[in-house]
Amino acid sequence: ALRDHVARVPAPVGLRPSPAKTRVTHMSEGVDFVGFRIQWRRKRGSTKWYVYTFIADRPLRAVKAKIRALTRRTSQQDLGAVLNWLNQITRGWANYFRHAVAKRTFAGLARFSWRRVVRMVIVRRHWSWKDVRRWLTTPTGRRRPPAADGTELFNVATMAVTRYRWRGSRIPTPWTLPLNAWTAAPRRARCVERRTAGSAGGAPRGERGVPRCASPGRPASPSPYTLRAR
Repeated sequence: ALRDHVARVPAPVGLRPSPAKTRVTHMSEGVDFVGFRIQWRRKRGSTKWYVYTFIADRPLRAVKAKIRALTRRTSQQDLGAVLNWLNQITRGWANYFRHAVAKRTFAGLARFSWRRVVRMVIVRRHWSWKDVRRWLTTPTGRRRPPAADGTELFNVATMAVTRYRWRGSRIPTPWTLPLNAWTAAPRRARCVERRTAGSAGGAPRGERGVPRCASPGRPASPSPYTLRAR
């Protein structure tokens, strides 16, 4: 019955869940969806539990396999072309997963890419680590990324992580809250549009038509299913 109920949700847009890939599980066990790992975990350093979005293991293994294929130690590909291909792969991959809890994963992938490129150059040019330090150190003593033909290796750890902010009551759903849930709804969900006409004694507290309890740049009721006071 639950599977049939869930299958009716994406039906209007022509989608249906695959019976082989659909299963009912507890959120503490987690579920993989479009490359993300959605799991209910306890926040570190507290007793509160939240639903987090991580990067699943499969896409991480896939991008590492692509990096290994491009940076084989016996490869004779031009280093500039290899760096260009690596940057396209890692930049696109990181841009897709930048909405997840991915800072540590990005840092680990950056170290992995750096080691693969450096190992390839060491074998190709018969270098020692002393030669590598000379290559990747500026005259002022600062480290620099591997580069060739004007192309530098992209540092995945520098990709900014931006959490997906439209969640909870802000995402339209086909379900509506019961009438008795009004008093238990959060303040942002109860936010309504109030107009202030001002007075002769001073300027109005807010612009006409702007909800007072909404943050700048955020509409108070982006969903048609958000509760409103009557």
